[in-house]
Amino acid sequence: MPQFEVPEVDYSQYSNRQLVAVPLAILLVALLIIGGMWVLTGSPANLGVDFSGGSELTVETSLSQADLASEFDEPVVSVQGIEGRNNYVVTFETANVDAVRATAETHESISVLGSGETSAIFGDENKKWAIIGLAIAFLGMSILAFALFRTFIPSLAIVVSAFSDMIVPIAVFNLLGLKLSLGTVAALLMLIGYSVDSDILLTNHVLRRSGGFYESTYRAMQTGVTMTVTSIAAMAVMGISASFFGIDLMASIGLILVIGLTTDLINTYMFNVSLLRWYKYEGVAR
Repeated sequence: MPQFEVPEVDYSQYSNRQLVAVPLAILLVALLIIGGMWVLTGSPANLGVDFSGGSELTVETSLSQADLASEFDEPVVSVQGIEGRNNYVVTFETANVDAVRATAETHESISVLGSGETSAIFGDENKKWAIIGLAIAFLGMSILAFALFRTFIPSLAIVVSAFSDMIVPIAVFNLLGLKLSLGTVAALLMLIGYSVDSDILLTNHVLRRSGGFYESTYRAMQTGVTMTVTSIAAMAVMGISASFFGIDLMASIGLILVIGLTTDLINTYMFNVSLLRWYKYEGVAR
């Protein structure tokens, strides 16, 4: 049976500055991308219908997804297959559901099964509560980190790592032109949990377990890297399968988790390791 082996990294070959440079550079680039998006559009990310408002039709048709999208004059956000071989949910940027329904009903090959809309006002409410939810989760995670270790540098490393794990996927989504939805916000909340798990595992091994710094770090990596890589593989399979079957939301969730978990590997075993080594050998803990 194949077994995943975590390589033992010789951290003594790298200075703390070298280790911390890569994750900080990634975070800086991500912040610049998000800042640029904010300046250009007034929003830090591409927002989907859940946040900006729009409409959707549930239809039955013999047309392909691409042909179905081309039948409408209004901008089509997505065409997702649902239960039933020829059933689709077509999402539009416009909140005028009557207009898109009227267009669909003029085509003999399209049968409208249902329709609905999300007003801009309701979208703003979704956006507000999504931000509040992320803020509460992030604040709770930060309080937990400081309560567990009661020292500033190790706790700060956990908080910054979790922040970067959320920021980088949003920046990548901006570059790819993908839109955030309530489902992808849920994925960002999951990333906070994943990040805290791996970072607390590392910090606990280094500060509270017996053994030297590098021995403790490697013990934490054996468990942490295995869990994270396994999760990345599972999310990648989910995302690819969802894309194949036209389930855009699940594909977006899978992509966010793959990007965030990959970022977490970099943050945990480069950024956090460098700060913990500084704290243990050069900082207040020496």
